[in-house]
Amino acid sequence: MELFSKAAGPIGVFDSGYGGLTVFDKILERMPAFDYIYLGDNARAPYGGRSFEVVYRFTREAVMRLFQEGCQLVILACNTASAKALRTIQQCDLPQWDASRRVLGVIRPTVELMDRLSHTKHIGVVGTAGTISSGSYQMEIAKMFPHIHVETEACPMWVPLVENNEYDSSGADYFVQKYLDRLFARDAQIDTLILGCTHYPLLLEKIRKYTPTGVTLLPQGEYVAQSLEDYLERHPEMACKLTKGGSRRFLTTESAGKFAEAASVFLHYPIEAESIQLTMNN
Repeated sequence: MELFSKAAGPIGVFDSGYGGLTVFDKILERMPAFDYIYLGDNARAPYGGRSFEVVYRFTREAVMRLFQEGCQLVILACNTASAKALRTIQQCDLPQWDASRRVLGVIRPTVELMDRLSHTKHIGVVGTAGTISSGSYQMEIAKMFPHIHVETEACPMWVPLVENNEYDSSGADYFVQKYLDRLFARDAQIDTLILGCTHYPLLLEKIRKYTPTGVTLLPQGEYVAQSLEDYLERHPEMACKLTKGGSRRFLTTESAGKFAEAASVFLHYPIEAESIQLTMNN
């Protein structure tokens, strides 16, 4: 018996909270014709400090829900989920559920640009504690570009600043400068900085303020959107399974009203959301 419908459906976009909306926004900008479902697991966010096992379980539940909603393709617009859950879902769950479906992350599309963008071949990565401790960026870069040196810095206070709407405060200046000073003190040759969390674009002005002149900043949304468009051009068999009605649905495990209010900070326009519960079914 099949777990999910084989009918064409929307593109699913998942994040532990609101940050993935910065990726979702860029995907919409580039490919507005498709139908989309965004799912934020806000009730259990943030994922950054959680264990591999918990992040995998939560992400698996979310992906399964998006498949149940008709999605044939799901983007993990969350660095922590991409770092801690993507590989296991791709290798272990998809073959059991439906080998024709796809789950893609945000780390690889970002890493693919590194050799072209960096002249010094010294890269910095800032992210949540979970993303940094996973070593995912270091491993991906080492696989593709072993000649590139990677320096990382966990920034545990940045997501709470954004989620509490304090990203433009003087307190944000303190924590942005603190972590960036640490990073560049360890490697002054860094010329490209990956913002390895989808919340960080809201801190972009402050990050730029405390980053040395000449360093290229890399928020992920634009590159993930470009990578997804390229992927669908290279895989027409998947593109034909995606519906194009221009619709957008927003699901959250938190209060629908709270999500809709906070989402407007990221998207700059009003939305309506639906509150759901995630449970492990299979």
